[in-house]
Amino acid sequence: MKRRALLLAVAMSAPAAASRAHDFWIEPSSFHPDPGSEIAVSLRVGQDFRGEPVPRNPSLIQRFALISGRTETPIDGLPGADPAGQVRIPQPGLYWIAFRGGRSPIVLDAEKFEKYLAEEGLDAVSRMRRERGESGKPAREVYSRSVKSLIVSGDPGDSAADFGRPLGLTLELVLRKDPRKVVPGPVPLTLSYEGKPLSGALVVAMEQGSSADRVSARTDARGEVTLALPRKGVWLVKAVHMTPAPAGLDAEWESVWTSLTFETR
Repeated sequence: MKRRALLLAVAMSAPAAASRAHDFWIEPSSFHPDPGSEIAVSLRVGQDFRGEPVPRNPSLIQRFALISGRTETPIDGLPGADPAGQVRIPQPGLYWIAFRGGRSPIVLDAEKFEKYLAEEGLDAVSRMRRERGESGKPAREVYSRSVKSLIVSGDPGDSAADFGRPLGLTLELVLRKDPRKVVPGPVPLTLSYEGKPLSGALVVAMEQGSSADRVSARTDARGEVTLALPRKGVWLVKAVHMTPAPAGLDAEWESVWTSLTFETR
């Protein structure tokens, strides 16, 4: 009973932890697992590609799955557990892990909110607040996560063609070239929101263990962006999109955060 109470308490603390940090990503125990092996799937929240565990919270999970071609396998786990799930890699191939989380509320004072908007390149939202005379006011926001991770097991063979297929996430970074073949070098991506290209968004990439060497650029009118990654390694690519909150929510703004993790070697 004590263990169950502890796990539930940890799970309930996840939104609070997320409110104190920005980025959210998937961190598998291996980006290149052996066929037939089981991998642990951790969720992380933090900044500069350094994060803390986010225990599994079933009330916030809308989608958490291993995807290969048209096959989607739910990733199981215990409430409050870290890692948040485990899944077996059945055979050689290219796989995606996708996570879509539900909404969580947060209230930030004016200074913190404006700093956050500046850091994430959300200039349009800052401008709207200024035009409304709200720059000095606290902000009520609801946020959610829409993230994925690329897994390669053995020789992917023909399945490698699936690396650029959208997974249908609300906010999604889609690779237009296989990063294993172009890093170091330019990696082209497309950012989409609700299935449509998103222009003018800031996209940032950082390497695990060397986050100071980040690479960033804004998407063009077609939602496309190219990031020149300087070396092989484990990379996190991220973006955020914010809009006025829809009617019925106790908030002024709604944000969706996306990230993509992968390893080239």
